[in-house]
Amino acid sequence: MLAGDYLKAAHDLNLPMVGIGMLWRHDYTEQFVGEDGWPYDIYPNYDYDFVKDTGITITVQVEGRDVTCKVRLVDQYGNVPLYLLDTNFPGSEHGWITNKLYGGGTHERIAQEILLGIGGVRLLRALNIDVDVYHFNEGHAVLAGCELIREKMEQGKSFEDAWETTRRQVVFTTHTPVEAGNEKHSHGELQQMGAYNGLNYDQMATLGGDPFNMTEAALRLCTVANAVSNLHGHTARSMWRHVADTGPIISITNGVHLPTWQSPEINRAFEAGQDIWKPHMKAKMELIEFARQHTDANLNPEALLVGFARRAAGYKRSDLIFRDSEMIDPLLQQGKIQLVFSGKAHPNDEEGKRIIRDLVKMDQKYKDAVVFLENYNMEIARLLIRGCDVWLNNPVRPLEASGTSGMKAAMNGVLNLSVVDGWVGEGPQHGVSGWLLDVHHQHVDPQQQNMNDLQALYKVLTNEVIPTFYDDRSRWMDMMRASIDMSHYKFSSTRMIREYYELMYRRVMENRAAVTAPWMIPSRMQQEPRPYQQ
Repeated sequence: MLAGDYLKAAHDLNLPMVGIGMLWRHDYTEQFVGEDGWPYDIYPNYDYDFVKDTGITITVQVEGRDVTCKVRLVDQYGNVPLYLLDTNFPGSEHGWITNKLYGGGTHERIAQEILLGIGGVRLLRALNIDVDVYHFNEGHAVLAGCELIREKMEQGKSFEDAWETTRRQVVFTTHTPVEAGNEKHSHGELQQMGAYNGLNYDQMATLGGDPFNMTEAALRLCTVANAVSNLHGHTARSMWRHVADTGPIISITNGVHLPTWQSPEINRAFEAGQDIWKPHMKAKMELIEFARQHTDANLNPEALLVGFARRAAGYKRSDLIFRDSEMIDPLLQQGKIQLVFSGKAHPNDEEGKRIIRDLVKMDQKYKDAVVFLENYNMEIARLLIRGCDVWLNNPVRPLEASGTSGMKAAMNGVLNLSVVDGWVGEGPQHGVSGWLLDVHHQHVDPQQQNMNDLQALYKVLTNEVIPTFYDDRSRWMDMMRASIDMSHYKFSSTRMIREYYELMYRRVMENRAAVTAPWMIPSRMQQEPRPYQQ
């Protein structure tokens, strides 16, 4: 979602950019709930009619064998073409590489990273695209840096000179402080799979250590790196301070594409200074009707509706609000609040699937007061971030690097009820444009943090959120307006991409001789955006 919003913003601002990714034949997963409440995954074989075959192929080596990749094109972004690498076509023996996102084990994963990184650079060469800046979005693309080094060494440079020249072309975004999100691979497996790509063990270990850490290598291959919120910047600098010879880590807070996520009716009412309750209730009714059709739940449009939709992962604590039944039970039984959840677990994440099963149990226990919407996708996300009254966010700190769903909710006037982590540290003001939970107990054991955060959640919910919703509608609408005003530019992908150009890409260009390259014509940044039409 974030990468797509970034490309849409580049389109809106008429910026020169190329996106490179993979064409996943089965996509990620469609995830439904079985009769026992346990999630199960299915993988449809998608027919991507809108993706064009460019007629161009590139070749990489995996396990010593040539792998032919077709170059596909998504051109609806106009000035920002998105090229997708594909090995899953008739006659190919390597369809398994681009079969499904996050499918299989490290064998498949390394093959995919060879294709994305090494193949991505070769794709640019095949298209004769003159690149000013290479932006590695997370560590998965780091083998592109190894390919750039290999090219320069073939031209006669030493490894050290090739490395130094390459890092003057590269910027890197790190997205997660969660340990499991920063991949490591054994050198034996990297070498066997072909990821060394002409480099030797000493050179690869110099870049990524042993075992080879994709994030460490990316930090050593870049001019500058960025975290995705101010708070994440502090966490990332602390997390990677032991890694020597890296680019500095700055902060550029994520943003979302406003035309994609904000309700047009809400936008019009806000810009015209008109009543925003009517368009909000329209969005709320659309969500309620969707829930009725898909779950038979009859939500009350006049009652407070709290939403929570994320990837189902333990640190996000989707189920935190249920951990004191004496507090939550009367609120649900009396109809004071309603809760609607959605989310997918990683297909191999048993803890995430257990969380979904527990949410489904709550759905069954509190009929018409708790709803779980299965197979979380873009359609459900839009309904939720537009149709809820409150957006709940309570991850374990400091593990939420940014958290874009709360931004999407905020720009629709849905009020955030959140711990202070990720983007929230720069966004909602307590009692003005949302509510913030007590943050004075951060360095405690996990069980104590859960208890502290749960008590803070119930305190704010019962003493502030519920009374304001039912007894002070005028203040509630003032807060909705303040939420939209706070978020609609500051947390937009338009602001985000401007900061990438000013704080990251410009630094690369200033470090190179071609500072007069036309990548940064001021009028391109100053002109009015031309919104991407969904």
